[in-house]
Amino acid sequence: MKILVTGGAGFIGSAVIRHVIKNTNDSIINVDKLTYAGNLESLVDIKDSDRYAFEQVDICSREDLDRVFSEYQPDAVMHLAAESHVDRSIDGPAAFIETNIVGTYTLLEATRSYWNKLEKIRKDAFRFHHISTDEVYGDLEGTDDLFTETTSYEPSSPYSASKASSDHLVRAWQRTYGLPTLVTNCSNNYGPYHFPEKLIPLVILNAVEGKPLPVYGNGMQIRDWLFVEDHARALYKVVTEGEVGETYNIGGHNEKANIDVVKTICTLLEELVPNKPHGITNYQDLTTYVTDRPGHDVRYAIDASKIERELGWTPEETFESGMRTTVEWYLKNKKWWRSVLDGSYSIERLGTDLKGNK
Repeated sequence: MKILVTGGAGFIGSAVIRHVIKNTNDSIINVDKLTYAGNLESLVDIKDSDRYAFEQVDICSREDLDRVFSEYQPDAVMHLAAESHVDRSIDGPAAFIETNIVGTYTLLEATRSYWNKLEKIRKDAFRFHHISTDEVYGDLEGTDDLFTETTSYEPSSPYSASKASSDHLVRAWQRTYGLPTLVTNCSNNYGPYHFPEKLIPLVILNAVEGKPLPVYGNGMQIRDWLFVEDHARALYKVVTEGEVGETYNIGGHNEKANIDVVKTICTLLEELVPNKPHGITNYQDLTTYVTDRPGHDVRYAIDASKIERELGWTPEETFESGMRTTVEWYLKNKKWWRSVLDGSYSIERLGTDLKGNK
């Protein structure tokens, strides 16, 4: 297959591309605007592959999308391009409306135009896979409840509301126009190449530099943590084997409170980096509780039994093994994250402080 991946220079998108190029015979067209979160250095391992092509394109540009579809003739779309940071959506929601809603609409229309012109065999085999988040479901009340594919949407932030909107658009294009779509909703991802404003890389990098480890409220917000390479495997399963019109929830079976995530990282660093910054006795002493995020959801948890039952996917990494791999990666890849922190990875320097937890 030739797969068009939007947002392929981002955290999850780059993991998908690395997985496809390294483990399949498929080709990738990476369409990415290269906003602050897009980093082509995350694709250095595969950038020279003759099965990989990059196009710096904004998904809100119909003209550019039409050109890409015409030139590359993809067999599937995996749509990951999105503004995704909750704090940024609270501070400036306009970019989230533009990219996540208008951009998805524009991509759907460009895809539909292209798909309608395909010969029947290719048209029947074509897939549009929309990658979304468990945050569209809102907050779980009980300690045993889980998000399923039929859970009602109750988004809490501008980010999750914009993703919920894009989910509805994708399903409407399938119902109204027959576009062969699939939707996946995932839990919190973590792993290598994660942008340092997100909780796990932020804690790792702040700790080794002796900086405060910011934790919202009391730190008891619970998330289901999914190792990004497990997620990439799941997404490829869905686009190649999933049933058109279906939704699949993807989770890591790792519910952890934010404060426990911070403690886990600190414990690993005590082992891996025993020589601490001057004046630091224990990494956990750097923990700093800060004012909670407005409208902060308390608990997310995914029921991933459908994708396991129907497609045979289960996560390979435990939280413990995935976190060790992640911490070790950041310790070994200082060049990557330092270029992000100083802005040299991008054509535009970072304009905001690296703060906040996903």
